[in-house]
Amino acid sequence: MSMPTQCPPEATGQATAQQARPVTLFTGQWADLPFEEMCRLASDWGYDGLEIACWGDHFDVKAAVEDPAYVPARKEMLARYGLGCWAISNHLNGQGMINPRVWGDGDPEGVRQRAAEEMKLTARAAAAFGVDTVIGFTGSAIWKYVAMFPPVSDDVIKAGYADFADRWNPILDVFDEVGVKFAHEVHPSEIAYDYWTTVATLEALDHRPAFGLNFDPSHMVWQELDYVGFLWDFRDKILHVDCKDTKVRMNNGRNGRLSSHLPWADSRRGWDFISTGHGDTDWESMFRMLNQIGYAGAISIEWEDAGMDRLAGAPEALAYIRNLNGITPPETSFDAAFATKE
Repeated sequence: MSMPTQCPPEATGQATAQQARPVTLFTGQWADLPFEEMCRLASDWGYDGLEIACWGDHFDVKAAVEDPAYVPARKEMLARYGLGCWAISNHLNGQGMINPRVWGDGDPEGVRQRAAEEMKLTARAAAAFGVDTVIGFTGSAIWKYVAMFPPVSDDVIKAGYADFADRWNPILDVFDEVGVKFAHEVHPSEIAYDYWTTVATLEALDHRPAFGLNFDPSHMVWQELDYVGFLWDFRDKILHVDCKDTKVRMNNGRNGRLSSHLPWADSRRGWDFISTGHGDTDWESMFRMLNQIGYAGAISIEWEDAGMDRLAGAPEALAYIRNLNGITPPETSFDAAFATKE
């Protein structure tokens, strides 16, 4: 199995989690803050560590590989605030976004090729940092056909998966080389965005071990997918877990699933990302399933809520998730006391 059945390596080698599975905060939505301020906040709130985003000033993959002083300095800062790191994330560069050295002159194929090199560099940076998981996106040549109009033949869709495999297999070769795995976040706009596209994506790569999944139920809630069943069916591919919540508001005959190009927190949207614990995710069933499949990796809170102050929401979400993360199976069955000796 690819899934972590024991906690993956931690970058600093010094962090101690408060529970069997560490609870971290994803820094992607906080990249406007300096990294040290992010560390201070997470430490004050009681997080075990950070899932560090590779944008803002939080983690520079090029510096991690090329500057001998960079990785020790990042580890020292984490340790100073009593934090650990079990994974880094490079969603934006996986799609050729935000990074000037990836964007270059903006020529689409050039961007794709430079983004691929950036993801290879990310694998090497993760290994240098001391973590074995990179979370991110892949992009998709066929997402634009999701509405099936103008119609295209099935050959076009198959070619999209082949294009994905052709582009990502060389990237994954580097992940294999350095002993790191890529955890793809199943997400609309990506090659795998629901149950059956996840099946097709894994098949396109011939189920190679270097490619696994970052489980985030929020994108499945508004698609009405069985995200607890998803955990079971793909249990051997779950490399990391993000906790982001979704509130669905589609029962008034007006609000639609595609949300009408309306901004976040607009009450006319069909759904919204919302602070963890305030939405429609069945978190308890999810955590019980994590226990059943033996997942032992990090639990990361990805905080998003356009209607709530993040400085209030992030610590509240931590308290909510810690309670569920603390559910552990008993050592003996509850009905063991009824057993009789023959």
